[in-house]
This record gives sequence, structure tokens and C-alpha cells, in this order.
Amino acid sequence: MGRVSVKENKNLYQIKREELGLSREKASELLESIPPERIEKIENQKSLPHPEEVLIMAEAYKTPNLCNYYCANDCPIGKHYVPEIEMKDLSQIVLEMLASLNAMKGKQERLIEITVDGKVDGEEIKDFVHIQEELEKISITVEALQLWSEQMIAEGKIDEEAYRTYRDNLKK
Repeated sequence: MGRVSVKENKNLYQIKREELGLSREKASELLESIPPERIEKIENQKSLPHPEEVLIMAEAYKTPNLCNYYCANDCPIGKHYVPEIEMKDLSQIVLEMLASLNAMKGKQERLIEITVDGKVDGEEIKDFVHIQEELEKISITVEALQLWSEQMIAEGKIDEEAYRTYRDNLKK
């Protein structure tokens, strides 16, 4: 194993590589199409990674959340629209989802009242924004569940073939 960096502001790409005990040279062998010099530029934030490089790293490092990290932090469009999703335990994800769904009970009728005329104005804005915030929490929790599933697949804790086959059949 090569030297471990002591710099304080490591990005997730470097953290994950180092957690695997890989030097940049060994990582480059694993990643095949990304040379060590390119890895260094990405990790030292001298150059942004390309989306396809992130996909390669995410798969090779068995760290699907690198894709979300890229979208939320490096992609110019994603930085504006994609929240960074924190990796959590399944039980925490489920509890957060239930809490958000419970918070939405009763607000469904208010949302209908607000939007029935196709406008949001006056006193409606305050309630609309509050409902929108609750819906965003649900959306983030759904993304956290998806990320958790992808991580379990990467770790071999969920049978990938069975999972993907079942999901594909649901979409039909």
C-alpha cells in the first residue's frame, strides 16, 4: 500500500479509495481506464471527474453513493437540483419515511384546496411551502432507500439478479 494522505479536506473519491487501502496506482489498475495522474487531479480537486469516471469508481469501489455525491457536489446542474443523500441504516430510513408520511396526513386535503384553481396565492403560499417541504423530505427518504438498496447489492447482501428482474417486471 502507498502512502496515506494526511490532508484534511479529502473528497469522497479519495476517502473511498483510501478506505479500500488502494494507492492511486492500484486504484488505476482496478479502474482500468483512469490513469493515476487523473485520479490525483480528481482527488485534489484540480479537475472535476467526468460522469463516466464516477460510474466506474462507484462500481469498482462498491460505493454507489459516489454517484449522488458527484451530482450534488460536482455536476453544475445537480448542484442546483440534487440533494446530497446521507447513507443511513434501513431502520432509520423507514422511521424517517413513516414520520414524513404521518406529517402529510390531513395536509392532502389542504393541498387540493390550494391547487384546485391552478394558482397559489395569498394565505395559501405559507401552507403550500410547508407541504412542499414535507414532500421533499419524503423524496429524500425515497432516494436514501434506493441508495441503501444499491449499497446492499454492491456488498452482495441483496441478490442483484433477483432484485433487478423483479423491478423490471414491475415496470412492464
